[in-house]
Amino acid sequence: MTSFSATALEGLRVVDLTRVLAGPLCTQMLSDNGALVVKIEPPGGDETRHLGPPYDEMGHSAYFAALNRGKKAISLDLSQPEAQEVLHRLLQDADVLVENFLPGTMEKWGLGYEEVLARRYPRLVYCAISGFGRDGPLGGLPGYDAVLQAQCGLMSINGESATGATRMGIPIVDHLTGYVALTGILMALCSRHLSGVGQRVEATLYDTALSLLLPHASNWFVSKKTPGLLGSAHPNIAPYDKFQARDGHVFIGILNDGQFRRFSQHIGHPGLPDDPRFHANADRIAHRQALKDLIEAAIADADCEPLCEALMRVGVPAGVVNDVPQALAQAHCAHRQMVIRQGAFTALRGPARLYGTPALPGAPPPVFSQHADEVLADLGFNDAQRRDLYSRGVARTRPL
Repeated sequence: MTSFSATALEGLRVVDLTRVLAGPLCTQMLSDNGALVVKIEPPGGDETRHLGPPYDEMGHSAYFAALNRGKKAISLDLSQPEAQEVLHRLLQDADVLVENFLPGTMEKWGLGYEEVLARRYPRLVYCAISGFGRDGPLGGLPGYDAVLQAQCGLMSINGESATGATRMGIPIVDHLTGYVALTGILMALCSRHLSGVGQRVEATLYDTALSLLLPHASNWFVSKKTPGLLGSAHPNIAPYDKFQARDGHVFIGILNDGQFRRFSQHIGHPGLPDDPRFHANADRIAHRQALKDLIEAAIADADCEPLCEALMRVGVPAGVVNDVPQALAQAHCAHRQMVIRQGAFTALRGPARLYGTPALPGAPPPVFSQHADEVLADLGFNDAQRRDLYSRGVARTRPL
């Protein structure tokens, strides 16, 4: 295999106007893979700077620290023409701009992509992240992860009868939208390599949330039966669920008859596949509660860890239901080098691994406007000009 010394995106220059989660996650992944990312925050800073406790030893909220490593930070009041001039200087050499303002904000400032930026910077890839997009019945309205989980049907399939519809415990819509934005940017860069011209990329929480309805949307398209709460079970597969063992819960995922045969043998019920109730997947779905009761009785005296290891060794996917500290303490987590440690800074690395051009996570997340002097000096502003920008609040070194 050919080995390269550079990271995959070395030389790429990114202007990051995003806050909170989806946008900063996208730009952090760009930074991890070698892009130079300049994060421009509003005068009050990225909202996640204030979403604590907890705060780490460097004073960052844990939320902000998880999403902003490797970036250079400056604060600009983009409603002011002088701050917009700073942005224009950055864009002269930029490849990508990512923003997640309410649709119409950039246009209000005279920075709209089609009207201004595409003409002035034809190679620029412009990525807009929003709740619902620019137009349509909900166009331009604000969107938040949990609201989209509710609105797009995700909560309606998450939970049990005792809890009712429940928000997923992670901001999954925001998170995936960051990956959607990243994918769109990389595809647009590939297109620019051929055409020499950039383009507008759009990622919305709404589209992303609806795309997560797999297989529930396709099930409904075919059956016209409204999907309901299944707890940890799967609507199309059984047994594919959480089960009680002696010292906790395990999740067992059986996709085909061969796995079910091996599983039945292992738990001491080799005749289960011959039972008409459990012979094929459709039968097992029709009798899923009876099957679950039988399985839990069979593993009632088994400890979770050895049970799951033994099942995996015979080709049956199974895992202990761990809490977060247990998940991060797994030996395989260490083997995969999923945790980044840089002095007092600890975080998770991005999940993609490139073996020819491996990612190189950058410095710990910046304090507010940490690199203002450096960024402005690189753009040609002398000492007196920088002091003037600070004194007039065009650029800030302390949050508003």
